[in-house]
Amino acid sequence: MKKFVILIPIYNDRQSLTKLIENINSELKEISSEASIIVVNDSSSEQINDNYPNTENIKSIEIINMKENRGHARCIASGLKYIYEKKEFDYVIPMDGDGEDRPEEIKNFIQLAEQSENQTIVGERTKRLESLFFKVCYQFHKLLTLGFTGQSIKFGNFTCLPKSTVEKMLNEKATWNSFSGSLKKIEKDLLSMPSIRGRRYFGPSKMSFFNLLKHSLSIISVFRKTVLIRSALFIVFYILLIKSNASIITSIPLVLLLIMIYSISTLALRENMDEFDKSLENIIDIEKVK
Repeated sequence: MKKFVILIPIYNDRQSLTKLIENINSELKEISSEASIIVVNDSSSEQINDNYPNTENIKSIEIINMKENRGHARCIASGLKYIYEKKEFDYVIPMDGDGEDRPEEIKNFIQLAEQSENQTIVGERTKRLESLFFKVCYQFHKLLTLGFTGQSIKFGNFTCLPKSTVEKMLNEKATWNSFSGSLKKIEKDLLSMPSIRGRRYFGPSKMSFFNLLKHSLSIISVFRKTVLIRSALFIVFYILLIKSNASIITSIPLVLLLIMIYSISTLALRENMDEFDKSLENIIDIEKVK
């Protein structure tokens, strides 16, 4: 029997977490494999633990409480490290805790993993249920990533990782900065599964345009060598193109590009292997809910 661990990073979203765990339990009743839940509480300012009355289909639930808030990507990275070092497992399924990664699709991951030995599976987002504004912003994010890196990344955290891939991610410093960027870097042969991005259970989305831009640049920073080569070629060809008609206006694209390169280089500094290796020192306590 395969052992699956569902990894949920959370920050101040107790209502959503409670509903998510209940929905995961309902979906697991059709699954014969063993499934546990690890929640990584990223130093929330409110109480996260709640009463979970319906958990009969979940083997165990643990809440790892962190001392310092370090952000979504690092929360997932710390969770992967904890699971790899402390738990017996075959696969890890990271997912958001707000309902946007739909628990109805967990069984699809599990069934596909059981059919595909040791294969990394990603939830390729085929449909989104957010506002039109966010959908436009998300398309901009994908185009920006593709343009700078040549990489088409159509998945987020909602994936199914075999133990071998988790080990690779723990040895890749980019994991400390960008989950999807790191996964795309280390695994070339990804098995895609259609995934519908759901709606948040409670409250508005925490992903603003600024946060989405930062998310894009974090992914791009993983492939910074490619970015520098592409940027250098663009600068050379653009200068040749405008040299006879140079002006303040025609120089704007170059200025914007330099700002982007600076931002990408700054975000790349977040890839700190020493911090990643010591990330479990940020755990203040572990609550064994079940």
